Amino acid sequence: MSNPGTTTTTHENAEIIEPGEWHLGSKIKLWASEASVVGIAVGYCLAASLLSIINKWAIMKFPFPGLLTALQYFVSAFGVFVFGQLGLLEHDKLDPRIMLKFLPAAICFYVSIFTNSELLLHANVDTFIVFRSAVPIFVAVGETLYLKQPWPAIKTWLSLGVIFVGALVYVVTDREFALDAYSWAAAYLASMSIDFVYIKHIVMTIGLNTWGLVLYNNLEALLLFPLELLIMGEGIQLSKETSKQSIDWYAFDVWLPVGLSCVFGLAISFFGFSCRRGISATGFTVLGVVNKLLTVIINLVVWDHHASLVGTLGLLTCIGGGVLYQQSTSKPKAAPPLPAPAEVEIEEQPLLKPNDVQNHQGKESGP
Repeated sequence: MSNPGTTTTTHENAEIIEPGEWHLGSKIKLWASEASVVGIAVGYCLAASLLSIINKWAIMKFPFPGLLTALQYFVSAFGVFVFGQLGLLEHDKLDPRIMLKFLPAAICFYVSIFTNSELLLHANVDTFIVFRSAVPIFVAVGETLYLKQPWPAIKTWLSLGVIFVGALVYVVTDREFALDAYSWAAAYLASMSIDFVYIKHIVMTIGLNTWGLVLYNNLEALLLFPLELLIMGEGIQLSKETSKQSIDWYAFDVWLPVGLSCVFGLAISFFGFSCRRGISATGFTVLGVVNKLLTVIINLVVWDHHASLVGTLGLLTCIGGGVLYQQSTSKPKAAPPLPAPAEVEIEEQPLLKPNDVQNHQGKESGP
């Protein structure tokens, strides 16, 4: 017999579980859930903040942007496929018709990643962050003209203006200004802007889930690699460097950054999608800002390939403009429905009484 005021939960062939044990179990589950979210957020911050640094390191040791990106595509596509076979994630099956429909998006994705690698090869990480931060300016125009979205509000234009001013300050004070670097920066800015707008159109119309998009994107981009070898002449450069033996293909200091760039490329996909599921959109935005700040700090610490003090202030202005942009474009939460007036509740209350009375009478007359 249990003590008065205490209840116990029993199951057949199961031991009695006191309420305190249920309370402890729920606490443990809550702590585990919170720890999982924190772990995913930390993993995303580390992966995103280190990815640009690692890519810069890899491209310095392995100056073949096309081959490097092809290796990253292979690891990401193969990783998603293997994890899907193991049941760790779900992705759409490969369909030749969808692959053909997705091909323009894959081309945009390939060009944006390739110009990203070329930009990191010819410029420092700070230049990459500045031009990456300027992408929303052109995406806002592209969404209006191509996706028929309304023009941004005044607050959004002001935030885009802050980004533009920060980028202008950075460019004017860049002590490592080089025409080829900024040519790749302009190509990266254009390709990323087109990629963002067109990928959004594809996401809204093609019907693939998130991991399906990752698989199709990386697999089709990998299939485009031989074409890039012919157009950019990287295949000839590879054969020349191999014959000269100027690069030790088996050296640890070459394959370490290359391998890390491939692993972090897959990790950013995993942690990015996991974060979008586990935290709010605002929280994800804050993490994005933290990532860029961490990248700037790490870049300042690990080597001298960074901007001047004024250039760094311009870079931080771009990041601040990005924060304002996210706040100006975030949709406010819908207000909760107002409770019904008391008069309506009083009028409707008699309609509920017959069911209550019927249920009560049924209980009294039941066996």
